[in-house]
Amino acid sequence: MAKLTLDDLRRMRGEKQKAMEMRDSSNKDVQVIVGMGTCGIAAGAKDTFTALVDAISAKGLSNVLIRQTGCMGLCHSEPTVEVVAPGMPAVIYGHVDAATARDIVEKHIIGRELIDSKILDRPSIDIVKHG
Repeated sequence: MAKLTLDDLRRMRGEKQKAMEMRDSSNKDVQVIVGMGTCGIAAGAKDTFTALVDAISAKGLSNVLIRQTGCMGLCHSEPTVEVVAPGMPAVIYGHVDAATARDIVEKHIIGRELIDSKILDRPSIDIVKHG
């Protein structure tokens, strides 16, 4: 294995700091929560999480908090991703692969448009009409 230079270590530190900043909740108004229970991991949630982190980082979205949670009880639809953004209903997307993860960042978070074909669940307050 090649020896690391001081520049290599600084670059690695910078990359890790950026990744950790995405998990810092201060000054964040959008949450992206990835189901990382054993069922989610077996279905590819690690790749989904990585794709989300990469897309959020590439777009420079400093207002987005990305975090993990255990099983959401939707094992049949893993990997699952919940998105909570101001002014929009909280939704859970299912069968989220890397391509869908990039769509979530591009369409839902940036474009403020729901991806209806991937929505599994939304709060009942969004479904029930108020009289």
